[in-house]
Amino acid sequence: MSTSLSHPLSAQNIETRAKIHANLSSAELTEHALANGEGRRAKHGPLVVETGKHTGRSAKDKFIVRDSETEDTVWWDNNASMTSEHFAALKADFLAAVADRETLYVADLFGGSQPEYRVNVRVINELAWHNQFIRTLLVRPTEAELDGFVPEYTIIDLPSFRADPERHGCRSETVIAVNLSEKLILIGGTKYAGEMKKSVFGVLNYLLPTKGVMPMHCSANIGPDGKSAVFFGLSGTGKTTLSADASRTLIGDDEHGWSDTAVFNFEGGCYAKMIRLDPEAEPEIYATTRMEGTVLENVVMDENGEIDLDDNTLAENTRGAYPLSSIPNTSEENLGPPPSNVIMLTADAFGVLPPIARLTPEQAMYHFLSGYTAKVAGTEIGVTEPEATFSTCFGAPFMPRHPSVYGNLLKKRISEGGAQCWLVNTGWTGGKYGVGQRMPIKATRALLNAALDGTLGDAEFRRDPNFGFDVPVSVPGVDDAILDPRSTWADKEEYDRTARKLVQLFIDNFAPFADHVDQGVRDAAPSTPVAA
Repeated sequence: MSTSLSHPLSAQNIETRAKIHANLSSAELTEHALANGEGRRAKHGPLVVETGKHTGRSAKDKFIVRDSETEDTVWWDNNASMTSEHFAALKADFLAAVADRETLYVADLFGGSQPEYRVNVRVINELAWHNQFIRTLLVRPTEAELDGFVPEYTIIDLPSFRADPERHGCRSETVIAVNLSEKLILIGGTKYAGEMKKSVFGVLNYLLPTKGVMPMHCSANIGPDGKSAVFFGLSGTGKTTLSADASRTLIGDDEHGWSDTAVFNFEGGCYAKMIRLDPEAEPEIYATTRMEGTVLENVVMDENGEIDLDDNTLAENTRGAYPLSSIPNTSEENLGPPPSNVIMLTADAFGVLPPIARLTPEQAMYHFLSGYTAKVAGTEIGVTEPEATFSTCFGAPFMPRHPSVYGNLLKKRISEGGAQCWLVNTGWTGGKYGVGQRMPIKATRALLNAALDGTLGDAEFRRDPNFGFDVPVSVPGVDDAILDPRSTWADKEEYDRTARKLVQLFIDNFAPFADHVDQGVRDAAPSTPVAA
């Protein structure tokens, strides 16, 4: 049964002849999606949908309106701009399209779990499954909170809309336009539902720093000792796997805020990659693929309703959206105490970095702004040289403000809260990719557990000659040799050459940030190593 809205459809006073289905349950939205032909039900309950040609974010089609509000606050080197005039034309055409709809789905939701820092978001969709997705991914208000709910931000998501680059000042028929002054986000020409959640993440990334809250693209959990940890890391570094520890309570897997009193999840659900999901390695996530309420994007399903998580025919980026409550041992409040440990994960395919290193607040800010990992080069035959990837703040695409804003805030939080910071390398040892081998997961877990329970702080440390951070010399249960990357290489001179190359990549990447940080952070930069 549809519920009424306690406020006009949006702050923009949208007029429409559509039948509005507001704040439906997940089960009701699934039934609407099935009735509308938007997807099919898998044998074990999930809704299976296809997103068409857009199977991931359309980063080049996202724009922020450049006006007096944003001119001096947005990092324009990283964010494409749209004029107010172009947005006005786009808004007029969106409202005309909305007015012509016969059915609309509306959800009133929170971005953020800590009440004093959350934002009220109203999402208007033409597709029922999109409304189910965002209802799953954001935080759902209680019935009492829905009574009198007033939206601060409005998202209108119309996949059937086709933008006009000349009229709307965009790049293609696909558009994601964010107007921070009008508090309105318009998404058209794409069925990829992740655009909605990332738009809310971007809004919180813009708003929270002015309130002293650190927004983070990270996972977070709580240990048996009641202490929280956050895990930064780009794709392929093990962020989801290492934070999903059965002995620890999961706060969330993707987006969080760090306030004076808590680390809190921005979301009420998870949006996990499903391609080649291993039921033995990740049983909790696998179980969600057999639950009602889960939405599976671009997962291949046969005529009998059986899904095949190994089939990438529709997309490599297959995804599943499910409530956080689907995972056992999760935080009921969706938050925990301020973090005692900050983990920065990297998969160094150059084989240079140690498996774990202790960072000072200045070094933590340096590596946070660097956002480093390394991947194996492409698929070209014979090419095995690693490629460095730097994504500042471990989430550059979602950062509307300059990285120094987030970096300085992180440094302040670490210094004032006394959090211990660690750089954990899940990449290669004994040589670069193609020569060495992947860091043993057993060793990584042993080192990480020692860091989180505090015992690693009692170890003997040495100063790394390349990066200047502290590296443990010996840790129980871990081969001492693996802690010294150079010693694992058969060709020590080749290690030194590779280390010099990686150091230079860091230095070159950090150059644009140097004028925006203090001398202590600049001094945290690596230096050219001298062969032992």
